[in-house]
Amino acid sequence: MSEVLEPLENADESPKERVDRELGELLQGLRVAATGVQVLFAFLLTLPFSSGFNKIDTTGNWLFYIAVISAAFASICTIAPATQHRILFRSGLKELLLRRANRLGVAGALSLAVAMACSTALVVDALTSAWPAAVVGTGVALLCAWLWFVQPLLSLRLVRTDA
Repeated sequence: MSEVLEPLENADESPKERVDRELGELLQGLRVAATGVQVLFAFLLTLPFSSGFNKIDTTGNWLFYIAVISAAFASICTIAPATQHRILFRSGLKELLLRRANRLGVAGALSLAVAMACSTALVVDALTSAWPAAVVGTGVALLCAWLWFVQPLLSLRLVRTDA
């Protein structure tokens, strides 16, 4: 089954209306992502205070460190556009904010993928051993890479070569 790849354009939309719409759509998407990031980050922040955390090995400690730092970075990147939007409100810098928010969203998604892969591997490592943890963590990372980055970039490439 083949997907139809046609860029959506509204000829009746002015450049200002387009930027307003795109910024609104981007901020809404980041708000949804930020909720998931914050839940994961909160879980990771409470983990060291739970019973049994001291039983994880060196690999588990490293997975935890990478996960918590990545979740913090993802949280910062997904929250930053909304904060900047509030500060830059009515400054005439919406196009700058749109480009910046898009880059922050991609950086946040990349960090979230790392945090999710490491968190999942940490849980699997605690329940089983390092080998299944490595397989599952890698699987999560590859699925994020495919669905969040590779597939959309391939679609973008197809649209650009057809134009």
